[in-house]
Amino acid sequence: MRLLSSALITLLALTKLSFASSSSVLVVLDPSLDREDYSIFFGGLEGRGYNLTFRAPKDASHAITDYGVPNYDHVILFAPDTKSYAQDITPQSLVGLLSENTNLLIALSPKQTPLTSLAAEFSLILPPPETPLISHHPARSEPPTTIPVPVSSSPILTPGTPPIWFTGASHALGSTPMLVPILRAPAESFAADSTSDADSDALVTASEKGGEGLWAGSQMGLVTGFQTNVNSRVVFAGGVKMFSDEYARKELPSGGLPGNTLFVTDVAAWVFQEKMKLRIDAVDHHRVGESGAPEKYTTNDEIVYTAHISAYDSETSTWKPYSAIDDLQLEFTMLDPHIRISLPPVPGSPGTYQVQFRAPDRHGVFKFVLNWKRKGYSYLESSTTVPVVPPRHDQYPRFLSAAWPYYTGAISTSVGFFLFSALWLAGDVKGERKKGSKAE
Repeated sequence: MRLLSSALITLLALTKLSFASSSSVLVVLDPSLDREDYSIFFGGLEGRGYNLTFRAPKDASHAITDYGVPNYDHVILFAPDTKSYAQDITPQSLVGLLSENTNLLIALSPKQTPLTSLAAEFSLILPPPETPLISHHPARSEPPTTIPVPVSSSPILTPGTPPIWFTGASHALGSTPMLVPILRAPAESFAADSTSDADSDALVTASEKGGEGLWAGSQMGLVTGFQTNVNSRVVFAGGVKMFSDEYARKELPSGGLPGNTLFVTDVAAWVFQEKMKLRIDAVDHHRVGESGAPEKYTTNDEIVYTAHISAYDSETSTWKPYSAIDDLQLEFTMLDPHIRISLPPVPGSPGTYQVQFRAPDRHGVFKFVLNWKRKGYSYLESSTTVPVVPPRHDQYPRFLSAAWPYYTGAISTSVGFFLFSALWLAGDVKGERKKGSKAE
């Protein structure tokens, strides 16, 4: 029995270790799509250690959540044309997953689906239904809806990625700063419900008038990310075929293979928190010449503030010190920032950022605030509350050099008062003696 119980304990420990060292991914795949047609993309995820679970949109098994707790670390929705889902997949439940740090990769389509309303929640504005992206340039044998899209530079993507094949819908970007543009539409592309040039005059007229109904040019997005306040991520792709094996192997009009495989790998790595993931390991503060954090500071104290930041390395699954931030700022606030100062990295100390400053000549409850938000990177936020008090009665200097005029005035007034009193008293006594002598 002891041998059996120890074997069970060992098996349970190994099972927990295997789950801890890998991430679970739920893939909601439309029945019209063949899993084998996306073997390069799914195989790449499995090769990087992800455990993929596949289900149909209307399948009740493999629920996304149980009693409000997510069952998976990431969710891929490759059901762009599906109009009805199981009860556990709704726009509200998908938004709730993000608040629980579950990441989403969603493929859209030109059709009107529940995912269309979900995209609107993230400040994405989709064109009217059945209006795919169209481009007649460059010249090619493929239909106008099958477009080679140049890949612009982005910290999310590998530099030098070749153009990728794209088929699907575009979208306009809202004004929220949480959006992360990844792929823009070509400048000569537009969204229309027909591939013919019969309505080209209407497009030209709309462009001249600046009409709101014009969906054209590089202001449109094709693949866009969104990062929430809790650093969970979601990516909306305008089409699912860009992830397919067909587009990964399809030759470009200029010759050579496209960059679809590299592009979708980079996108998945970002949305699944493999890259550009940062965190604050620790912060500390103290007076100059001391090492521990005091309970309170005194006005005009010289303060040293230090932050330790690291970045996630997906290759080793470890956190490593990160010193590449050159625009980090520290605020010392009481309602409003009293001090805003740069927090530079410390040379020779990886991941350490440090600054020294003088506390303001004002007492109250202050906060050390770090609030660094850049597109694509994890948000860095930290807040530490400290009181700042005036000096004690025995901490003031005995004499202030700036107060010598007041000292001189007070002393001269006192001396003058004593002289006047002495003269007045002495003069009164002499007068009495003179009067007495006359009376005699």
